[in-house]
Amino acid sequence: MAGTILLVEDDFALAMGTEYALEAEGYEVLHAVNLDEARKYAGISADGDWKDKKQPDLILLDVMLPDGSGFDLCREIRSTNQLIPIIFLTAVGEEVNIVQGLELGADDYVTKPYRVKELLSRISANLRRAGIVSQSKSDSYSFGRHCFLMKELRLLYKGQVVELTPSELRLLKELIQNEGLVLTRNQLLERLYDTGENFVDDNTLSVYMKRLRDKLGEDAERIETVRGIGYRFRKE
Repeated sequence: MAGTILLVEDDFALAMGTEYALEAEGYEVLHAVNLDEARKYAGISADGDWKDKKQPDLILLDVMLPDGSGFDLCREIRSTNQLIPIIFLTAVGEEVNIVQGLELGADDYVTKPYRVKELLSRISANLRRAGIVSQSKSDSYSFGRHCFLMKELRLLYKGQVVELTPSELRLLKELIQNEGLVLTRNQLLERLYDTGENFVDDNTLSVYMKRLRDKLGEDAERIETVRGIGYRFRKE
């Protein structure tokens, strides 16, 4: 069994298609159509306590539900459980919802209508990051014609070393280690102090990102800009 996923979605057709795709990948799916059902599946009592020892490994959470907002459930869960990954399912163009969900503690989001392959990739990345499945990132990570040596902090292109600064290497490593996840600019800034302990500001991050993309050449498209939020690294 790949893990247990709580799907909170009131659109019957979308939920059934998603459930079928997840089960085909080996996941056990718990489907809730409203907040009340979701709380029961998640083991949350009326006062917000986790009661059941067994919890879902990940939650797919719609924003708009018949009896309230998915933001409410996210807030309740994060008040007592900081570890379980939460992915919001949000409609196209609802950028405000995306930002609000991430600020409440959600780990990621998928825009509806979503492609099954993209959804599965996001789920896998979030489970891997949470340590629910083994970290499959080995000593090397290949994408396009590049290969990143994780321990050595070296980037190769067709076997030849690509000259990157230490800050560019750390930035690339952060993106790769969080493949498929949205990293906000603030998250990256917090992790990118240079070796002289000088703080990396927002403008400097933009410079690092531009230089890194320039050096990645044809594979620069792997780094996606999520407008108003941050960046995501995709393998395919």
